[in-house]
Amino acid sequence: MTEPTLPRIRPAIASLAPYRQGTQAGPEAFKLSSNENPFDPLPSVLDALQHTTPMNRYPDATAGRLRARLGARYGVEPERVHVASGSVAILHQLVLATASVGDEVVYAWRSFEAYPSLPLVAGATGVQVPLTADARHDLDAMADAVTDRTRAIIVCTPNNPTGPIVTSAEFAAFVDRVPSDVLIILDEAYAEFVTAPDAVDGLAGRVFEAHPNVVVLRTFSKAYGLAGLRVGYAIGHEKVLDAARTTGIPLSVTSAAENAAIASLDAEAELLERVAVIVERRARLVEGLRAQGWEVPDAQGNFVWLPTGARTDEVAAAFVDADLIVRPFSGDGIRISVGEEEAVARVLEVAATLR
Repeated sequence: MTEPTLPRIRPAIASLAPYRQGTQAGPEAFKLSSNENPFDPLPSVLDALQHTTPMNRYPDATAGRLRARLGARYGVEPERVHVASGSVAILHQLVLATASVGDEVVYAWRSFEAYPSLPLVAGATGVQVPLTADARHDLDAMADAVTDRTRAIIVCTPNNPTGPIVTSAEFAAFVDRVPSDVLIILDEAYAEFVTAPDAVDGLAGRVFEAHPNVVVLRTFSKAYGLAGLRVGYAIGHEKVLDAARTTGIPLSVTSAAENAAIASLDAEAELLERVAVIVERRARLVEGLRAQGWEVPDAQGNFVWLPTGARTDEVAAAFVDADLIVRPFSGDGIRISVGEEEAVARVLEVAATLR
């Protein structure tokens, strides 16, 4: 049978592997592959989901109520808040708005696995800057990588999947070295889990005010436990966010997601108590793994990193055999999300057999 003639696909896209989601878990397994919040939604959040726009009506394309709420929270005008279907959607929008053919986007590597696709889809070139030996961003090297073709730089803190943060002092020195017409995207998806006192906080520190080329990203997927509803936000200069809004898909944030996010902000004290529980579990997991001899970098997200190198696939298979679904990055290491209480002991038990 003759193969049909298909539309021509850009070679760069045809060769790009689609984003690979963390492996799903069976009913008896612990899913520790996607950095999800292990707690069920709060009753008040579930109640908010019952009061959404009827499904035959479009949601508010601007997510206006949530933008107003976040603006009041951070002391900015709603126009300086952008809401989209997850912070990764905003990443795509910002790169599309700033970079095209012949341009460059700089990011650390290894970092969030969606980063390589961002410049490629825009027609630009990604410039990967290796992490330091202790799995941290090398901001000096990233600043050195900036050329007259650089249009955007992504800084992920805490870094996913390795865990360490960028400090306030490091970020301030970095911003001073980057030309003011180059966009700096500060990706803080895991900010609520950070306990390091010297960590940069793009919102509390109001970096975006002193430097209009800085945009700060946050999400409701991790600490707030709304991964399935897809809602994230950015705060920055209005004109930069207008450009992101222009490149975004309209009506991508549902009324259910907006209502749940507002209800989560209302219940923030209770949610942050859950975050404290996850942070405590993280500390025990890191301490236990290090006691076994694993070289675990500083962990400031809701996950830990095992730099397993050539053994990655073998070690990951052993965890999966024990009903622990982890996230392997072949040849580099394994990211293990901090999940249910029972999962902490099981991870440590299995890890001990692999040393």
